[in-house]
Parts: sequence; C-alpha cells; structure tokens
Amino acid sequence: MTKAADQHLQIAVGSDIALMNGMIKIIIENGWYDERFLTRSAINFNDLKAQTAEYPLEKVAKITGLEEKDIFAAAKTFAKADRAMIAYTLGITEHHCGVNNVFDIANLSLLTGHIGREGTGIMPLRGQNNVQGAGDMGCLPNMLTGAVPVSDDAYRNKIESLWNVTLNPIPGRTQTSVLEQMESGAMKSLYVIGENPLVADVHKNHTTELFKNLDFLVVQDLFLTETAEIADVVLPAKGWAESDGTYTNTDRRIQRVRPAVPAPGEALDDWEILCRLSTKMGYPMHYADAGAIWEEVRMIADHLYGGISHARLDNQGSIQYPCPHEDHPGTTLLHTEFHDSRGKTAPFTPVTYTAPVELPDSEYPLTLTTGRRYEPYNTNTQTRYYPDTVKRKQTEETADIHPLTAEELGIEDGEYVSVASRRGEVTVKARLTEEVQTDLVFMSFHWREVPTNVLTIDEFDPISGTAEYKACAIRIDKLRQ
Repeated sequence: MTKAADQHLQIAVGSDIALMNGMIKIIIENGWYDERFLTRSAINFNDLKAQTAEYPLEKVAKITGLEEKDIFAAAKTFAKADRAMIAYTLGITEHHCGVNNVFDIANLSLLTGHIGREGTGIMPLRGQNNVQGAGDMGCLPNMLTGAVPVSDDAYRNKIESLWNVTLNPIPGRTQTSVLEQMESGAMKSLYVIGENPLVADVHKNHTTELFKNLDFLVVQDLFLTETAEIADVVLPAKGWAESDGTYTNTDRRIQRVRPAVPAPGEALDDWEILCRLSTKMGYPMHYADAGAIWEEVRMIADHLYGGISHARLDNQGSIQYPCPHEDHPGTTLLHTEFHDSRGKTAPFTPVTYTAPVELPDSEYPLTLTTGRRYEPYNTNTQTRYYPDTVKRKQTEETADIHPLTAEELGIEDGEYVSVASRRGEVTVKARLTEEVQTDLVFMSFHWREVPTNVLTIDEFDPISGTAEYKACAIRIDKLRQ
C-alpha cells in the first residue's frame, strides 16, 4: 500500500501512539477538528487535550524517527480531508499496548468527525476471511453469539431457554490466559480447532514445552500441523472448498459458501464433529445441515441476522448486518447516529506512549518485527502444499535487512546468518532490502524450516492478551565457515 501512498510515514516500531498523539495535538492547536461533531457527540475532550499537550512536534519526531514537517503535513491532510479512513492490521494490535493503539485511532477519528459517513471510519483489516464471523458467533471469550456480552442476563437467559442449559456469565479465557493456566498446571487438556499455536505463538520453545506437558491434546484441522503432530487425537475437518455455510467479512458482509469439491477420507464439517462429540458426552446435538444451524443463529441474534436467510443470500449474493427483518435491506454504513439528532455520544480515551518492552542494547543491538508475507497463508499450513508449478515470489524465509545495516555486519545478500534473541536462535538466509529501516529486521513465521517465533518475546497486552510480536531485541551473526 505504501507504493500507492501520497505520504509514507515509516515510523519506528511501536511508536504509533506518539505519532497519533502528536497529530491530535497539531489538529487541536490549529482548530482543524470538527467542533460541531465534538459538541454534539464527543466526551472527555478536555482530557484528550491535556494528555496530548505532552507531545510537541520535537518530542514526537524523536520518538518516531520522522521529520517534523512530515508529521505536521500528515495531521493537516487527515484533518482537512472531506473523507478519511484509518485501516489497520496486526501492526497496531500485536504490541503490549495494542488496545491503547486502537483507542488512539478512535480518538483521531472522533476528533475529526471521520466516522459515520460514507468513505470515512475505522477498518481493522482481518488476516483470514472469517475472523469477523468467528467473533460474531461467540468465539471471543467475553461474547455470546450475536456479539452480545456474556454478562447480559436477558440475552444469556434467552439462549439458556433455547438450549436447556445454564451458561457461565463470567468471560472465558484469552489464549494468553490459557497458556498461563497450562504453565501453572491448572489446565490439563486442550482442544485446538483450526490453529497451529506451535508455529504462530510467541516464544515457541516455551509454548512447545507447555503443550507437550498436557495430559490430553486434541487438534481438529485439515493437515497434520506441527501442533497436530504432538496431539493425542487428531480430528480431520473439511476445508473451505469442501464446506457449506456462511462467511462474514470485514465490512459485516455475510456470504454463502457451498462445496466446490468433495472432502477426502473421513473429513467432516467442523459443526458435525462438535455435534458428534457433544452427543457422546451426554448433550445431544443434531442438525440436518449448516442451514439448520444458521436458522438457530437467526433466532438467537435476530437483532443482527433476523432478516438474513440462506434463501435470501442465494438470491442477493450477500447482505451486511445488522439486518433485523426480511424487509430490511441490510446496513451499509454504521455510526450515522453521530451526525443526526439521535444524540449518540462517544468518549475520547486519552492514552500515553510506552516504548516496546524489549529495546535493543549492546548485546542485542537490532530490533526484530514479524508479520506476514504476501503469498503464504498464516502458518503456511495450507499454502505449503501448493504444487511446484505455482510460481511464487518467495519460497523460503529470509531475514530482511537494510543494506547499510548489512554492510556494518559484513553480511551479503543471500548468505545464511544466525539470528538470535534471549529466547532462541534460527539460521536463515539474509535478504538485503530498503523496505526496512536501518537496524530493523523483518521476518515472518510462515515456514516450519525457520521457526521465527523461537525469537519473539512472551510479553502481552494486559487488556486483550495479544502478544508483542512486533518488537524484540536480536543480534545477527555471520555463520562460521
């Protein structure tokens, strides 16, 4: 996306809040905020103003590594634009301060009124095609189906009556908390569906040890992943091209999917595996097909899906929720009430910048940031099976290093190097590129031959439990001949 940008702010890793607070300060000082919008809809403006006053241009430039003029220009462009949107990915959330990063994005959008109008807003881009849908169905530990908190007594009672069960009103555990429970010995067994945490989670050596110490591990997946290889039981699931049902994408658009090819062997739909297990464990669950489950979802979460049937999706192709009844067209635009007489308000949440937990030092002088590469899919579980006839830009992991940093280290393009942190070490091929800054190294976690997450630090956001994948201290050494 930087290739298409009018301005690229290549900030120091983890300095997002400093940049946004600096931009907010500039916008407030120059009166570029939407005063009418603030008067009607925003709360805590004075608190935001006081907090961001501590981020003058000089300070922000020093933290972010940017030129003062570029920060000022970006603030002016964003504030004065008729329509502006902030799209973000894991580079915002995978920090020890990820939730605060998101709060500051909301602050910036509310300040300028860039929300609730067409072509404006905040768009958290997802890493997979149904992340939004999975969360909406209750896969988040604090939410029920329909994105309603588990603490909502009336909504929870509605589901309890339908299922004839009692639901726990206390939120479940995040993945981070699960690992902590495994380490303390409080959790003895684990059921993993469609995840490969031995590759995807930080501090891989530690995570692997925790998984191996479990009394019982079940993995439900398409392939024998690294996690499945150490499982006691592996349940074969159908793939995306073999399944029937719905997906929900980033803009709340529900789409029908149908089998394109038959499933191999004894592979079953995820829902059918869960139903069979539930029945064997004493709670009978029987559905004719995915459509029957969707009808139950519509009944429970009618505020979102009441008007979205499989038949209607078959005719229209896709519908955006909320769509509470059959005559409703679906909701293209959210938060329009901020701009009309309905008087909805939203609070500013002032936040302060905190540096990455592990900074470079004399022993580990470089910073590693991790992410995804263009073609492999997540932990490469599926895409590693592409046939050799598929032409790919990159077929192995590399450590991406700026040429000036490589010159200081005496490293040439394409040679193998050792990359080490306080937690582990990997051998990988160096790739010299100006896509990264000096003293910054980029690697992904796609290839099992280079387990990058043996390097990453097990520090987590205290609110979300998300790990700090985006910053840790490393060193790079030439391999001895």
